[in-house]
Amino acid sequence: MIIDANITMKAHVIATVRSCFAALRQIRSVRPALPQHAVLTLIGALVVSKVDYCATVLVGISGRLLDRLQSLLNAAARLIYLARRSYHIRSLLYDLHWLWISEHVKFRLCPLTFRCLRGTALSYLADSLR
Repeated sequence: MIIDANITMKAHVIATVRSCFAALRQIRSVRPALPQHAVLTLIGALVVSKVDYCATVLVGISGRLLDRLQSLLNAAARLIYLARRSYHIRSLLYDLHWLWISEHVKFRLCPLTFRCLRGTALSYLADSLR
């Protein structure tokens, strides 16, 4: 069962990365005609929302899969600021108020855990918390 879950998560991450990089390529083609705030809105809607979807189930996946998602966010940040690949990404992510993907997963999991411990979450979630 655990092996099937790992394969499913790997397939989910690969599909997410593939579709998001395709969206980034399309945004890159129209980037010169758009102001920065419009590019930020497009990337937020087409890329970041897909990475954010079901982020809590990414807990415990391999570092390699997390690195693939992180490279996606790095490419999105570079496209927003028109930065070169050699430019340090930490300052770009900081300016966008984006977390590293591993921190983002934990950030999404903490409120869910808090609600489970307080008894305000759905019962099946609270029952599965160990």
